[in-house]
Amino acid sequence: MPILTRIRQESPLLSLALTWLALQSYAAPTSGVAGLAMFIWLFIVMIWGAGGVLHHAEAVAERLGEPLGTLVLTLAVVGIEVALIASVMLTGESKPTLARDTMFAVVMIVLNLLTGISLLLGALKFGEQNYNLAGARAFLSLMLPLAIFSMILPAYTTSHRTPTFSSFQALFFSIVTIVLYGLFLLMQTVRHRGYFTEPEEPKVEEHGHAQYATWVHALLMLATLVPIVLLSKTLAKFVDLGLDSLGLPAALGGVLIAMIVLIPEGSSAVKAALRNRLQRAINLCLGAALSTIGLTVPVALGIGAWLGQDVVLGLSPVNQILLATSLMTAILTFGTARTNVLHGAVHIVMFLAYLALIFAP
Repeated sequence: MPILTRIRQESPLLSLALTWLALQSYAAPTSGVAGLAMFIWLFIVMIWGAGGVLHHAEAVAERLGEPLGTLVLTLAVVGIEVALIASVMLTGESKPTLARDTMFAVVMIVLNLLTGISLLLGALKFGEQNYNLAGARAFLSLMLPLAIFSMILPAYTTSHRTPTFSSFQALFFSIVTIVLYGLFLLMQTVRHRGYFTEPEEPKVEEHGHAQYATWVHALLMLATLVPIVLLSKTLAKFVDLGLDSLGLPAALGGVLIAMIVLIPEGSSAVKAALRNRLQRAINLCLGAALSTIGLTVPVALGIGAWLGQDVVLGLSPVNQILLATSLMTAILTFGTARTNVLHGAVHIVMFLAYLALIFAP
């Protein structure tokens, strides 16, 4: 492959890297026309970069097959998000609710918005779609207790003064989360890999994405993801200023940034549904929600214990109801082996309810 063609194909990575390096050397304007131009540029570059991530993710998925192909993308995105949370906790000012807010936003986005869009568009194109019922049940059977342990139970424990765990509780639930998530990964990749593959091969023409060795595509995918997540911190400053000037809720900023960071996974999930590969979309959406909880809880609680910081995990009563309703809706949606338009619409409405309650708690 000619060198110029390769450079053009990796232009999203180069643009992201150069933008990030420039921001390390020069202070980005945050107001006026220059600030608006910088915001637009950052947004365009991050969307462009998401396309690059999607290309390499598709190549890895083609080479490795399900569920390893989607697992690589999921762990890369969530792993970088968790690393970003850890870096803020270790180097920034104390933000006791950072881990909770991030987990909740990601779960609501992937469990409702991305899942809903994938189901809706797939159903509009194909009517009803099949998936592997055993795989979806495996995701939800673990997600339900881990979500309750991490985001609902801390609001009701009495051993600590804030809605979080005592030292013993934090140690216990961190170990439980690590063990259960580790067992799930073992089941997904080794013992019951067939639960997470398509029940039948869809008759849809596939186009090859793989141009390099598998490890090269995986490395390029990770290299493109890193600056997207790092630049999200800069973009968050512009979003916060814009929301403040418009008088909009500050919580909306975290949701918008989480949505941008999740664009690669969301795009891949929707694309899979439109190719009648609903199991791949489910692996991405439910896998992202489960991985976010499975990785964030032990890391955040571990850093909090090390630094002697409180890590507030318990949600407000309203958000507890939203989380519980979202989980129950997902269980009902994936209770049969076929999905339709109604399932997708219900999940999207759940996300809209979440947004509405941000504007009017």
